[in-house]
Amino acid sequence: MTRGLATAMWTAILLLIAIVLVFAGMRVADDLPLVVSGVPAELGSFGERYVANPWLAYPHIVPGVLYLVGAPLQLSRRFRTRHFAFHRRFGRVLIVLGITSGVFALVFGVPFAFGGAWQSLAAAVFGSWFLVALLLAFRAIRRRDVRMHRRWMIRAFAVGLGVGTIRIWVGLFALLDLASLRDSFAPAFWLGLSMHVLAAEAWLWWRPNANGRPRRSVLP
Repeated sequence: MTRGLATAMWTAILLLIAIVLVFAGMRVADDLPLVVSGVPAELGSFGERYVANPWLAYPHIVPGVLYLVGAPLQLSRRFRTRHFAFHRRFGRVLIVLGITSGVFALVFGVPFAFGGAWQSLAAAVFGSWFLVALLLAFRAIRRRDVRMHRRWMIRAFAVGLGVGTIRIWVGLFALLDLASLRDSFAPAFWLGLSMHVLAAEAWLWWRPNANGRPRRSVLP
């Protein structure tokens, strides 16, 4: 991969993570005073379900944000090569964070979807794919199959990163006045997450063995 392409890819990844961080921060800033004071959010507002169900919403949001922030370190060949012992330990933490976030994405995102049934279906489909990818990544590394472990981790990270792209699509729908906020979420979910699944598969097809050579001498 050329230096320019690598720079563009990592720039896009960091931008999407920044978008997720900004919206997560806004969510906490809006919800926390209401949750602490016991005051319900405005009926029908976007934040109503978060304030009403914080013990379902935030076990999805907080571990999910930590997973997205930490995953690029795990996928960086330079960092992994220089700090392999940390890579192994931190990988276990990220798997737990990702699975926790994915489970609560289903528990919260499916029944409380702001955009209705089609968003619920998207949350179920892509949330399940995220969990499957993480579990297969864990199984692969337990079998010392580094190549397949990395491939499944890339798939999981791509889906998680799609949260940032969903926000971009919602913004585009609003900017172009194509749909209301509520009506924009279902198509934004399907478009954003489908793009990331396809992008991950295209990347893995283009570079099937990148950074995935077995290193049995350092595996547990």
